[in-house]
Amino acid sequence: MCRLLGYLGPAIQLDQLLYKPEHSLVVQSYEPKEMTSGAVNADGLGVGWYHTEADTDPFTYKNLLPIWNDTNLPELSRYALSRCVLGYVRSATAGQALDLSNCQPFRDNRLLFIHNGYIEKFRSTLYRPIRDRLSDAVYQSINGTTDSEHIFALIVNTLQALPDTTIAKALETTLMTLTELAKAHSVSFSANVVISDGHHLIASRYAHGTSTPSLYWLRDDPMYPNAVIIASEPLFTGNWYSCPESSILSVGENLEVYIDQLV
Repeated sequence: MCRLLGYLGPAIQLDQLLYKPEHSLVVQSYEPKEMTSGAVNADGLGVGWYHTEADTDPFTYKNLLPIWNDTNLPELSRYALSRCVLGYVRSATAGQALDLSNCQPFRDNRLLFIHNGYIEKFRSTLYRPIRDRLSDAVYQSINGTTDSEHIFALIVNTLQALPDTTIAKALETTLMTLTELAKAHSVSFSANVVISDGHHLIASRYAHGTSTPSLYWLRDDPMYPNAVIIASEPLFTGNWYSCPESSILSVGENLEVYIDQLV
């Protein structure tokens, strides 16, 4: 199980999220408190962020090293500022390759995507059924082999097929599709997801046939005023709320938080 982080609020140095909190992603990489499988997150890292002024596609930084061994990220994170940040430390599912094509965040134009969870026996169960549902363009855009990237591909496919739909609705449609496929193939999956377009944060806490990974959110903490943070585990002592199971959490540009319970 990976550890996730999403931030939306005033421009902030990345190290204020990645390194400074007492239970930061760095600490969670070697001493997680709420992982349901695995012991550490030592199989790489990724950070995605948006420019504070220019309307450009987001930036990403990825490495296959454990985050505690990355000597470049501390310097980069002191320099880079952003109003919207996604971060991730990886605990790879057994059998999945440790290469940059499998390292998150995944990106499609303005969208960034991170995922904590798994699809049971992915390569022999839902790999082909998911690909069969994709357009040629989305099919060709997949560079890696992970279940995570294929989940993202389903979301992108829905957004391209239905241009007027929202990210939250596309995520809901994807979760329902995965549930339908998982039932048909008698497998379990979990999908804690955070997606952003630079202006919104959309997250899910969801599983079928297995325990649901932890996910929390916090708004307007004194150390991070006028901001919302979403994380697999609380980064520090504060007024954190546990996201309900089987729910989608949406954070708008005004930082209002909406939680929709899925049936």
